Amino acid sequence: MKLLTDKIIFLTGGAQGIGYECAKVYAAEGAKVIIAEKNESVLKEAMHQLGDLHLGIGCDVANAMDVKNAIEKALISYGRIDAIHNNAGIANPSKPLHETSEPEWNDLMNINLKGIYHTVKYGFDALKNSQGCILNTSSLVGEIGQEMHAAYTATKGGINALTKSMALDYAKYKIRVNAVSPAGVWTPLLRKWNDEQPAGVNMSKYLDDIHPLGYCPDGDVVADVCAFLLSDKARFITGCIMPVSGGAELGYRNLNGEYLVGDTDK
Repeated sequence: MKLLTDKIIFLTGGAQGIGYECAKVYAAEGAKVIIAEKNESVLKEAMHQLGDLHLGIGCDVANAMDVKNAIEKALISYGRIDAIHNNAGIANPSKPLHETSEPEWNDLMNINLKGIYHTVKYGFDALKNSQGCILNTSSLVGEIGQEMHAAYTATKGGINALTKSMALDYAKYKIRVNAVSPAGVWTPLLRKWNDEQPAGVNMSKYLDDIHPLGYCPDGDVVADVCAFLLSDKARFITGCIMPVSGGAELGYRNLNGEYLVGDTDK
């Protein structure tokens, strides 16, 4: 039997990047996937690739009524929801906090954090009925921080804390809540950003070197972990912030990508 046979998964931001990799893996593992996506052009292409068993819904997760309507459409189409994967998010701007404008701050909070509030508010009863699960896409920077990315890292740190509190609140309903925490991951947006770097700046090597396993992965490595966390194989895991980081959070490393040994305070 496939890992997600007959599961109904509501996935936000699932038409591109890590989200689309998740959608493909979920479908391959037997699930029916509802993609809630703001960008209608990429949503149309994603649904063409996934096929008629799955459902695409135009939805801005920052808009409460959009999410409410999307949840209702999913329930009308499939009768239940077994999992909500909160993947929709933005990463801009790349600035320190004092240079971040209030609209930029609000956009990050409304999409990355309030989007989770909306899906859980309107999807909770369905998950309670199915004794389903919730998965949040976080980031390693929510734990370790990141230079020039203060507001974004704040949202990811918030997701980590929120995941643990939700896991405690919803355990009595047999609803599991976990998060996945990647480091660097090649997505179309990251490749575009890499190609735009000045001549002589080897960001590809940098992104490889921050991972002790030696390379910056594609989104499929994250999607495989997400499928596990949404499956019954993970039935006794809740409140976990699962790193999918190639060890990027482990130890001090020098510029050659080698571990520092001995006395490091000199």
